[in-house]
Amino acid sequence: MMAARRISVLGATGSVGLATLDLIERAEPGRFEVVALSANRNAAGLAKLAIQHRARFVAIGDPAAAGDLRAALSAHPEIEIGIGAEAIVEAASREADWIMAAIVGAAGLKPTLEALRQGRALAFANKECLVCAGALFMREAAACGTRLLPVDSEHNAVFQVFDFERRAAIRAITLTASGGPFRTWSLERMRGARREDALAHPTWEMGAKITIDSATMMNKGLEIIEACWLFDLPPDRVEVVVHPQSIVHGMVEYADGSVLAQLSSPDMRTPIASALAWPQRMRAPVERLRLGELARLDFESPDDVRFPALRMAREVIAAGGPAPAVFNAANEIAVAAFLSRQIGFLDIAASVAEVLDRSQADTDMPQAVSSFDDVYAIDARARQLARDLIDKRATLRARTP
Repeated sequence: MMAARRISVLGATGSVGLATLDLIERAEPGRFEVVALSANRNAAGLAKLAIQHRARFVAIGDPAAAGDLRAALSAHPEIEIGIGAEAIVEAASREADWIMAAIVGAAGLKPTLEALRQGRALAFANKECLVCAGALFMREAAACGTRLLPVDSEHNAVFQVFDFERRAAIRAITLTASGGPFRTWSLERMRGARREDALAHPTWEMGAKITIDSATMMNKGLEIIEACWLFDLPPDRVEVVVHPQSIVHGMVEYADGSVLAQLSSPDMRTPIASALAWPQRMRAPVERLRLGELARLDFESPDDVRFPALRMAREVIAAGGPAPAVFNAANEIAVAAFLSRQIGFLDIAASVAEVLDRSQADTDMPQAVSSFDDVYAIDARARQLARDLIDKRATLRARTP
């Protein structure tokens, strides 16, 4: 019998982490062994998962949740507990054969980098690593001999039909986008969109941040940048098409005119299962795709006027330097501000654009991106610029009758 595959899940209580652990639980006994789990502040959820999957080590990022975690695991002294940001990095360093990096945002960069340095299989739903530090991250992966397994449905779809042995035959790749809840809304109607409207995604069940990114199509902009690094393609060979049914997730066009596509029901357990079993296949409890019942698949070009994030993403790729990290950081702050009702929906993209403009003239913004420390410094400065801008906008709104 083969030894159990040792698994760690960073961001275990999020939607991707939970889906990963659901697949592990359903697998045949002895196939997987859970080494480490991490969460930011959901102590109760983390403890439950640790007990259920017999994890050896758990890490909670928020020190304020430490007491709750210790209390929930008091009857399980065999489970080691770590507290704080450094404990999340430690969870990533625990020896494992396969690691899921599903921590949302730039906060996931350090632990994902630590996981990458194990030189094993790294499944990642954290696109921000490649957005903020693409060249550095890919160079480190190559040096460590790490197999990168994309989990975002679009990148995983392309990965499944991308002929890495005959790259010269590939003309372009296409990422699909659902269009989000505002695909048919006018710009004026979007101006009044509420938090609840933006969180009502028509096809996917995701966390709040990525759901808002889908509504602005910022998620697709970040994915364009990720795809350029992951598949080593220039931006003009990474295309986007809106596909509201979310059945076709990605396509690869070849020189002979063939287009290979990956299709599946909109369930994250499919791309996760693809990465978890790679290079083999495993069963996933997803709804079977029945094209006869679907009857139609629609495709349309994205609207850069109502959804400027795609244009901005291509601009920051062209600009290079600190621009991609600034783009990501400003978006994270703007999304948080929208979720807390500080700014309006259209203010998200507008704030990101203004922070990008301000960063070019900002004397405190690092310009070199030669190390991960540079990336952290750029991220921190961009967040400060974004907070300052949003605070001023909120103050002005409060003063306006």
